[in-house]
This record gives sequence, C-alpha cells and structure tokens, in this order.
Amino acid sequence: MGKTNLKVRLLKHTPEPEKTIAMAARLCYSPSKIDDLAESVAGKDQQAFIAKLLEMGHLTTIEHVSFTFGIEGVSRSLLAQITRHRIASFSVQSQRYVGETRDQNRQGSFEYVVPETIFALGTEAVKEFEEQMSQIQQWYDGWVEKLGGGREAYEDARFVLPNAAETKIVVTMNARELRHFFNLRCCQRAQWEIRRLAEEMLNLVKEAAPTVFADAGPECLVGPCPEGKLSCGKRAEVRKRFGLN
Repeated sequence: MGKTNLKVRLLKHTPEPEKTIAMAARLCYSPSKIDDLAESVAGKDQQAFIAKLLEMGHLTTIEHVSFTFGIEGVSRSLLAQITRHRIASFSVQSQRYVGETRDQNRQGSFEYVVPETIFALGTEAVKEFEEQMSQIQQWYDGWVEKLGGGREAYEDARFVLPNAAETKIVVTMNARELRHFFNLRCCQRAQWEIRRLAEEMLNLVKEAAPTVFADAGPECLVGPCPEGKLSCGKRAEVRKRFGLN
C-alpha cells in the first residue's frame, strides 16, 4: 500500500550563519564600517557573543540567517498547520498538476500517513485504515476517468483525497522564526505529526548553528510553561529529553 514515512533534509542555509549574525550585531554596537565587519569577527569565537544577544532578546540579528528544508512523508493535515507560520516561504507539491491515480504510483496507491493513534490500536485497525485508503483510491481514479483524464481532471478529482494524503514541501524560515516555530511545535501539546517534524528540523539546524539553537525547543526549556491549566505537566521529562537538567 501507499504508507509513507517522514523524511527531512536541510537543503541549504546561509553560509557561516553564526559569523553572519555576529557581523550584523557588531554593526549595532560598534563604530565599524561595513568593510571592516568581516575582519572584526574573523578568527574570533562568537559563541559567547551570540549567546549574549539571545539572552538580551536582540533577535533581529538572527533574522539575517535562513534555512531551507526539503520535507516529504507528511500529510495534508500537517500542511494546514505549518502554513500558519506566516514568516516563511513554502513550495508545495500540487495535487492539481501531479496526479495520484493507481497507475501513477509505484505502490499502486497514493501515499498517505497513518496516524500514531491508529497504529497503537494494532494491526486490525491499520488494516481497516488501509482498506479505506484503497477505497478512496478507487473513487479518485473513477473521477479522473469521468472527468476526461489528465491534468484538468486532477484538479477536481482531488476533492475526494483525504487529509491523510502525503505531500512534499520545500520550506524556508529565518532563524528567529525557526526558534518561534520550535517553541510552539516541539511542545508536548502540539499535534504528534508536526511535533515530530519540528524535532527533526531542530536536530538539523543545531548542527549548522549550534549556538543559535542551543536552547531552542518548547518554551518550558527556558521558562515556565505558557499553557497554564492546559500544561502537559511533564516539564522535567521534556527538559531531560532535550538534554537539559
């Protein structure tokens, strides 16, 4: 069948991201001319300086650094969530131009995401879900045929495809928006699929800019839980999972 798994790649990022941030910040706090900025930060350890910027909340400086991810194996349900993050750029595989007929998929079905809760119910529940996806495949193929086939048919046949249908995304965010994204989506109360995606993205950017993302993650890592009565109550457990005491 067409079950799929999450895959995330960091396709590209600003070269020497922490040096770029340091140059922007040095301009704010010194009389240096533009031509002198690169020389003023060259060969210096910028970790303490960047950590201080983050502590001060001087976050405009980290907006100069951006990261581009290639994401696949996620559902249309997740797409509706991630595109709520306004300060980001998205390119999404189109169901208008990319057909999902049985013949166009190597596995004989459109790819889809099976929710964790259904997996937890056992093999019979997963089988039932797969049978439902197979039925939807038949409906989709039927509408493509009735609508004449080809690209124009895909446009309206897609209306029967479920939120479980897989999509592929290229997304770019700057470092400030990424930290905000991790605050919200690494939280235990975030929906499981986007939380898993956020954690994968965080692991990748930590390798590229370790100081910038050293304390990134759910807000309870660095302060009280903002959820109030809706808190998961697992702050100690979450901090331990993210490597904090």
